[in-house]
Amino acid sequence: MTTALHPIEPIATHMVASADGTRLHVREWGRQDGQDIVFVHGWSQCDLCWAQQVRGSLAERFHLITFDLRGHGRSDAPAEAARYTDDAVWADDLAAVLEVVSARRPVLVAWSYGAFVVADHLRAYGEEAIGAIALVGASLRLTPPYEGIGPGMLENVVDMCGDDLLANIAATRRFLAVLSRRPRTPAETETALAWNMIVPTRVREALRAREIDVADVLAATMVPMLVAHGREDAIVLPVMAQELLERCPSATASWYDGVGHTPFWEAPDRFDLELAALAGRVSGA
Repeated sequence: MTTALHPIEPIATHMVASADGTRLHVREWGRQDGQDIVFVHGWSQCDLCWAQQVRGSLAERFHLITFDLRGHGRSDAPAEAARYTDDAVWADDLAAVLEVVSARRPVLVAWSYGAFVVADHLRAYGEEAIGAIALVGASLRLTPPYEGIGPGMLENVVDMCGDDLLANIAATRRFLAVLSRRPRTPAETETALAWNMIVPTRVREALRAREIDVADVLAATMVPMLVAHGREDAIVLPVMAQELLERCPSATASWYDGVGHTPFWEAPDRFDLELAALAGRVSGA
């Protein structure tokens, strides 16, 4: 199995300005002439979480694009909460990424909170330019009383957004421990903890403060959609995926037995094969 600690070079790196001036860190991998696949990570993460994909078989056939959400990784982290709570900024961020890489009918891969970003983009820009969507451990809503959000998130989010650094670190460690069912190596754990901890608490809090419901826009999406969800997900409960599968005619289920919130990390070979098949539908290959 490949690891995030084994360095490889992207084929291109960009810092692209979104509509409000926030600069986003974007990287390209694989074959520039291949079908575009754009990866959108989740809350408190960064583009390093896609290490298995950019180092695996997908990169031999496709053009892979990863980026850090605003406030995460190496992207800018504006101080104002309004730079995170406005739906439009997320729609415009993804539009800026697609433009800088000259994406052509891309496959959008949205993990967890990333589904909100993709839905914001679809609501603002439509789906006409999108080839397909893969939702991975995706959430449909973030509204009280937080039905469908699991204990792995609810029991840790307050401390992860708080000012007590020791409590923050402890909660982030607990969050990471339940993120996947596959145990991480010590080096993988340290790396994941590091990329989580560089996200400012004010950014974490601003994202969780949004009251979001994107079930309507995702259910109405007509492009091919893969819904991949771990049966043992303790962050976003499988009931979220089941609801979308019942409401969206274009959605196809991919249930991962014995897997948590990170199918792309816990079962990368299967995940990459399924993603390749989806991308092949778009490109006709």
